[in-house]
Amino acid sequence: MGHNNATLIAISKTPNDATFEKTLALADYYWGDQDFKYPMGLIQMLGNFNEALMKLESPEPLLGMTHAEMASHSLDFWLQSEDLPRVENGISYNSSGQVVFDYQANNVEPANQLKKRLTDFLDCVGCHPGTHAVDLYLGSMVGIPLGHTMGTMKMGTDASQSVLDPYCQPHELDNVFVTDGSFFVSAGAVNPTLTIIAQTLRVADYIKSQRL
Repeated sequence: MGHNNATLIAISKTPNDATFEKTLALADYYWGDQDFKYPMGLIQMLGNFNEALMKLESPEPLLGMTHAEMASHSLDFWLQSEDLPRVENGISYNSSGQVVFDYQANNVEPANQLKKRLTDFLDCVGCHPGTHAVDLYLGSMVGIPLGHTMGTMKMGTDASQSVLDPYCQPHELDNVFVTDGSFFVSAGAVNPTLTIIAQTLRVADYIKSQRL
């Protein structure tokens, strides 16, 4: 499972001297708003840009600034939306034993709506209009969504539609539990580590209660 990601920069009208910029995030649109009733995701900050990165991403300086000035005025955003499960997306082997990766993007509209929300409030935070894509963070040459290792052993109650039962145990095995990111049926729009930890503690309590 991945996320529908976008990394964007906006140019502030005043210098941005934040030191720990990536500690800030905005979840106001995670569950939608009055104009779009579906979950859109999370807006968080990236680390600060420097002149070298700005030159890499923006060969033509904007707004009459140098690349160094653009970097010192940049607000750097990471937008993260949900990548929904799709049965055709997956990893398999072909007849030659080669690994085959199949992926088709989906749930793109919430990601587009989240970008629009960011663009709409730039003036309120003292930025020039518009955003500029930042590709280096996402490795855009790969052609797949940056995400997490998850979704390969999905959890469910139906053995024909899932690998693990609700306690992360393979349906036909009594001595195996899987509590990494494999059990996720969706990556959501936030990083999964805390959910993995919580699920592992839950499964551990179940194992203890069953004296397995």
